[in-house]
Order: sequence, then structure tokens, then C-alpha cells
Amino acid sequence: MAWTWRFEKSDGTEVRPAVTPEEFTTQGDAESWLGEHWKELRDGGADQVALSDDGTAIYGPMSLHAPD
Repeated sequence: MAWTWRFEKSDGTEVRPAVTPEEFTTQGDAESWLGEHWKELRDGGADQVALSDDGTAIYGPMSLHAPD
């Protein structure tokens, strides 16, 4: 199993992340990594993320911005 993040603009267009992610062996590891880097990712141009496991969508898109 390989847990991966997709980084997107608010319109769903994929963008290159400001911090290079890795493939994670657990969902918890992927979520912990995002928790550590979400501000850098947002400031680098990503508006939202989506999590997948071996190509199967798990959840997302999830905004990296605070609610209005």
C-alpha cells in the first residue's frame, strides 16, 4: 500500500508541491506529514489536497485555507 497526496489549485488543477512528499506506508504517516507541512504547501501555491491509497481516492479535496 502506498498512501500519496495530490496537490491542487482550488479549481482542481494539479500543482507541484512546495515541499517534496514521499509515499507513505500508512494513512497516519501521510496525515502527520501533511500536518507538519500544510502551511508551506499552501504558501507555495497549493489550495487543497486529496489523499489516495494505491490510486484509490480516500478523501479530498481538503482545503489548506482557513474557513471564511
